[in-house]
Amino acid sequence: MREEIIISGRMNPNIDPYLHIWHWQIPLYLFLGGLAAGILFFSAYNHVTGKEEKYRAASYISTLIVPLLLVFGLFSLFLDLKHKMYFWRLYTTIKLESPMSWGAWVLMLVTPLSFILAAINLKKVFPGWKWKYPLMQTLDDFFENYRRTIAWILVVAAPILGIYTGILFSAFNARPLWNTSILGPLFLVSGLSTGAAVNILFSKDHAERLAFTRIDLVLIGIELFLITHMFMGFMASTQVQIDSAKLFLGGPYTAQFWVLVVMLGLVIPAFLEILELKKFKIPAIVPAGLVLMGGLILRFILTNAGQMSRWLY
Repeated sequence: MREEIIISGRMNPNIDPYLHIWHWQIPLYLFLGGLAAGILFFSAYNHVTGKEEKYRAASYISTLIVPLLLVFGLFSLFLDLKHKMYFWRLYTTIKLESPMSWGAWVLMLVTPLSFILAAINLKKVFPGWKWKYPLMQTLDDFFENYRRTIAWILVVAAPILGIYTGILFSAFNARPLWNTSILGPLFLVSGLSTGAAVNILFSKDHAERLAFTRIDLVLIGIELFLITHMFMGFMASTQVQIDSAKLFLGGPYTAQFWVLVVMLGLVIPAFLEILELKKFKIPAIVPAGLVLMGGLILRFILTNAGQMSRWLY
């Protein structure tokens, strides 16, 4: 980012704030990681509580896209790395105080489990599915016996993955906008909300869609509360954090954040979901699509706006 954009931790009014470089790799990685975490959590929770047949889309169908989400997310993260050939060094040590270390090892656990879960769910989604090679069928039968164990692991690991996507930013003390404990819970709840939205899209069962509509409505309410609490915390804090909040309160990100994220991505979907619960005919793709759009834009805006906030020197 251009240094002249910020003067002593405040915006330079003589410089166009949009001159800084917009990065797409990191926000896309954070969005796909949070979405994958949300889908895996609901699937794992259904298996742990014995509701997998009641909510088949959330338990089986949605999990088929998770490996793709994680692969594309990790690939976008790889593209952002400056020294790409040294990424493996993250796995030569464990640093409990490092969010990046936590994230690397959680992904090392969740990614292969997502492939296994998707593989053993194929026969649930496509009746009569048979693996072409005997070895694959043997592995499928083996992991099927441990389906519940996998679910127990994921019901813990998936929320850690979801909250890590926000903690990764909040631990970055050099950027006042990111340096808040709200980001972890906010990104987790947002990931769960987008996961619920995918389940609504994939479900053909009306009762299941209504169940996840209720869940998503609660998650949207929590998300709005966390956003409000985040800005209240900024406005009651130091001057640089007040200046960071002003990026969204009259600053260059005001319209983008409050229109695209809050209104279109949260408030309007919540209103449509309430109408759905009141038995109005609302196409599922509309509120679910808006929730997914809002979750993606939230990460893009917070990623790029955070680069514009600095501590006073």
